[in-house]
Amino acid sequence: MLRKMPRVNPLQLRKDLLVAESELNRAQLIEEWQAMTAGVRTLGARVKYVGTLASAAGLLVAGVSAFRRGRASPNSAKFSWLETPLKGAQVAGSIWLACRGRGRDQKDQ
Repeated sequence: MLRKMPRVNPLQLRKDLLVAESELNRAQLIEEWQAMTAGVRTLGARVKYVGTLASAAGLLVAGVSAFRRGRASPNSAKFSWLETPLKGAQVAGSIWLACRGRGRDQKDQ
C-alpha cells in the first residue's frame, strides 16, 4: 500500500517556521527580562546596604565630634565625669538603632 504524501505548501511551511521562531524569541526575551530584573534588585539591595552603612558612619562621626567638643569646654575645672559615660551611651544608642534598622531592612527583602 502506497500512501500519497500530501503536498506541502511552501508558504504554510514558512509561516509555521516563523511562528516557531517567534515563540523561541519570546521565551528568550522573558528569560533575559527576569535576569535583568534580578540584577536590578541585587544592585538596589547593595545600594541600600551602603546607604545604611554611610548613615551609621555619619552618626558615629557626629557622636565622636560631639563627644570631643564636650571635652574641650572652657570650664575644664567643672568637668563632670558623669557626662562622659552619658555621651558615650548616647552615641552607642544611636549606632545601635542604626544597625538595628539595617537588619530589619534586610529581612524585608
